[in-house]
Amino acid sequence: MSAGEARHGGCQCGAIRYRLDAPPLMLYACHCSDCQKQSASAFGLSLIMDPSAVVFTRGEERLAWWETRGDDGALKRCAFCPDCGSRILHASQDPLQNLSIKAGSLDDTSGLQPLAHIWLDSAQPWVTIDRGQMLCFEQEPDDDELKSLWQARRGGVDSQG
Repeated sequence: MSAGEARHGGCQCGAIRYRLDAPPLMLYACHCSDCQKQSASAFGLSLIMDPSAVVFTRGEERLAWWETRGDDGALKRCAFCPDCGSRILHASQDPLQNLSIKAGSLDDTSGLQPLAHIWLDSAQPWVTIDRGQMLCFEQEPDDDELKSLWQARRGGVDSQG
C-alpha cells in the first residue's frame, strides 16, 4: 500500500467496515494452532498496524470481544462480528500497542505477500512452503527482527502492502 492509498475491509456480512490509512508495519502467515482455529483454515494472515491508522467506518460499537492468553501469558483481545462471526482483529490490553488485522477481512487481498511464515512446527503437513523463497520460523520470531526485515524489504517485494 503506498502513501495516500487506503485499504478497506470488514466482516463477511458487511455489518463491520474499516479503512487502513497507512501502510502496514508487517504481514506474516502464522501456522500456530490458535490461528488455525480462528481462521478455520491452515493458517492466519496477520497484518500488523498502528492503531491510529485503523478507522472503523461502520459498526465499531457492535464489535464483540473475546479474551485469551498467549503462550507467554500476555492478554490477547480478539474482536469479531457478532452477526457473522468473522474475526476482524487482535489487540493487546494496551490500546497504544499495534493491532493485528486479520488480513483475510480485507476487500482485496490480491496484492498481499507475507514476509514470513511463523510457527511452522504447528503447520499442517500438507502445506508446502518454498523455504528458499520465504523467511521461515519454527516458532515465534522476535517482533523487532521481523519489523526490521519488513522495512528493509518493503520497497521491493511488497509494494501494495
